[in-house]
Amino acid sequence: MSDTVKKKISIGVEDFKEIIDKDGYFVDKTLMIKKLIESQAKVTLFTRPRRFGKTLNQFMIRRFFEDECTEKGEKVDNGYLFEGLKITECGEEILKHQQQYPVIFLTLKSAKQPTYEMAYACLVDEICKEFERHSYVLQGEMSQRNREIFERISLGKGSDDEYATAFAFLSECLFKYHKKKAIILIDEYDVPLENAYFRGFYDEMIDFIRSLFESALKTNPYLEKSVITGCLRISKESIFTGLNNLKVDSVLRTEYGDSFGFTESEVEEMLAYYNLQEELPEVKRWYDGYLFNDIEIYNPWSIINYVYDRDHKITQFALPYWSNTSSNSIIREMVGEADQKAKADLETLINGGTIEKQVHEDITYGDIHQSQDNLWNFLFFTGYLKKMSERKDESGESLYLSMAIPNTEIKTIYKNSISYWFEQRMKETDRSPLVRALETGDCEAAENFISEQLFHTISYYDYAENFYHGFMAGLLVNIGGYLVRSNRESGNGRPDIVMTESKFRGRAMILELKISDTIKDMEKKCEEALTQMEEQKYAVPLEDNGYQPILKYAVCFFKKGCIVRKAE
Repeated sequence: MSDTVKKKISIGVEDFKEIIDKDGYFVDKTLMIKKLIESQAKVTLFTRPRRFGKTLNQFMIRRFFEDECTEKGEKVDNGYLFEGLKITECGEEILKHQQQYPVIFLTLKSAKQPTYEMAYACLVDEICKEFERHSYVLQGEMSQRNREIFERISLGKGSDDEYATAFAFLSECLFKYHKKKAIILIDEYDVPLENAYFRGFYDEMIDFIRSLFESALKTNPYLEKSVITGCLRISKESIFTGLNNLKVDSVLRTEYGDSFGFTESEVEEMLAYYNLQEELPEVKRWYDGYLFNDIEIYNPWSIINYVYDRDHKITQFALPYWSNTSSNSIIREMVGEADQKAKADLETLINGGTIEKQVHEDITYGDIHQSQDNLWNFLFFTGYLKKMSERKDESGESLYLSMAIPNTEIKTIYKNSISYWFEQRMKETDRSPLVRALETGDCEAAENFISEQLFHTISYYDYAENFYHGFMAGLLVNIGGYLVRSNRESGNGRPDIVMTESKFRGRAMILELKISDTIKDMEKKCEEALTQMEEQKYAVPLEDNGYQPILKYAVCFFKKGCIVRKAE
């Protein structure tokens, strides 16, 4: 296929209409609209990881159902957007719903702000925009009181109570104009809640969101259907209290398994379209691995970025595109506070193993720190883990999942991000005892300090040498009074680490690292290291530059322990 006729790949474009209008490549998810129409659920909450197509699907749903009008009340025909898509083959019973309902659309992404006042102002602004979008209703019959309320809200001059019940009020106004109940779409509902938790104004935000939801979704006689999206189901804070018409569709239990993310056949079709079909094995290794109701799912954000970069010859390699998109503040905090069992489990995962943990869909920010097991809930529901298998306990009440890292991309994130968090904590540790031990030749004190730091970090044994070398370099970097060089040319070989005092004729230290497969061989490995330093004359260049004394150490590692030996 010629490059000139290829559809464009839209990076970060979330409006379905914009993709179609600009001849963008669209992975057809319109059949989820059929499921929504046939569903008896009044309100459906979809929970999926970040960047899995939730917002794009919301815009698609809006464009299908909305009886859209301009500010002057003129009808907007969006029917052409769906030409050639799967929904058009579903028959008259489905298509009769097209462009038949007023639609209220609210995204909560903008409420990620440092203070409650700013977050609240952003939410109010989004509400105002939606009222402005529907200002044509003012041309219809409306009481003077309702007209005044509508105009106050539109202008950002409404009261707190009016904004808390704004969508219930707008539904009523739309019903009186269209003679149809409204469809309410709320995107990324949990973003302001997560942000508020970490910013310290959680209670205020939860009160406002609860009021908005209750009035719009619970006691609203003008509601046809509602679709809500987010990463997590947050229910114990009573956001959805009394909402007995709520259906939750999550990665754990879903009827819409192929509606979010890309299926393997969709990925194969996309790769073939851009002449990249031979890359499927690499793409599968990097971006596959999710399982939504036994349907194999690829990360859509990563696929789109990969195909774009390959098609534009930006890179020829698979990259971790998803790493900078996911909200991981909670995970970072919880990993930082992980106990030794949790750290061991993280090591198991990074090394390709599986862990079994109890999981539940109801997430409560206020209870995050009450149990270490909450970490695994967050990792699973936010896309950092995949389900391998599941079982119920003997009582049949508790659900346990066997989980693993989904793919190479996520494994890279674990290694680069989670390991980095541990390293940062390590750097915050007072390392002066280690310096003193090395300066005075106290091998026992040095190995005790290093072993303790190893115990509080995580490792991945498939890259053992790289891990231990990086660990020691990170432990010694920016240590007061010393320049630390790693794997620089020296003598007839390359010592692992060289430390030199930042002064003329200062002290120098050489550290040669070894890794042992057994405890009993650790002493032997140290002897080999000390012999190597002498035979390779690592100290000669340091002597020539006037450093004295020059201390030479062998450090041998075995799993989470080490021994240190000094050359006499």
